Amino acid sequence: MMEVVSEARAHGGTQGVYCHRSVATGTDMTFSVFVPPHREGMRLPVIWYLSGLTCTHANVTDKGEYRRVCAELGLIFVAPDTSPRGENVADDDAWDFGQGAGFYVDATQAPWAPHFSMWSYVADELPALVAANFPVDMDAQGITGHSMGGHGALTLSLRHPGRFRSTSAFAPIVAPSQVPWGEKALGGYLGADRAAWRGHDSVSLIEDGARVPGLLVDQGDADSFLDRELRPHLLAAACRAAGIPLELRMQPGYDHSYLFVSSFMEDHLRWHAARLLAGRSTGEAVAA
Repeated sequence: MMEVVSEARAHGGTQGVYCHRSVATGTDMTFSVFVPPHREGMRLPVIWYLSGLTCTHANVTDKGEYRRVCAELGLIFVAPDTSPRGENVADDDAWDFGQGAGFYVDATQAPWAPHFSMWSYVADELPALVAANFPVDMDAQGITGHSMGGHGALTLSLRHPGRFRSTSAFAPIVAPSQVPWGEKALGGYLGADRAAWRGHDSVSLIEDGARVPGLLVDQGDADSFLDRELRPHLLAAACRAAGIPLELRMQPGYDHSYLFVSSFMEDHLRWHAARLLAGRSTGEAVAA
């Protein structure tokens, strides 16, 4: 069951916000979907966008500046929340842990385990729900995300070979096992055994043999979290050793905000479209 929270026309398509009761989290979950203009009975490639710490679906929906390009290219754009929420859901006083900071893992530790199953939610439950309710071509999926969401996008792609035909990220946390944000989140949600963290660490996954066809990463060189939390050079080294093509673009003067994300959103969408729409004309969907 899916409730329509709102729907509005945008660039000839429909921007919607939807809510449903999640089996994975045991809570109500809200997500947004932009469906571009398309012919009746056609299926469209889909871009999954995962947001960062403190965010909801609304941050990219309001600030991401993706609709015009998605309408031109014929891409569906899906943005889930970053964690379960509610009065009966465990939380923490810190801004970088608890509600708003689910880190795209399935928690095994108390008090987080009952609801914090964001890995299962974004890897399995939400895709099934979207496929059942929107005209998506599940053979043409791309994934991207920002910061904590970049971490989620990279790990989902690395652990699901063949599912995503394109993967990119904006200022991702690439090696959470080696930085304070990640050590706090993975330790809190998964426990002290660092071996359990490797499946949620992009650099570790690549070291352990996971592969993707290629990656696009944009990173602002004026990002205040660059050296302490993000450390893209670790991803570059891992990709180089594994032979994974990585286009890492250090953007001069850009910070960690949605001003940065929105500045390069069009580049990312066109990069995804080149891979998702291979063999089709621009904006062309496929027969249902």
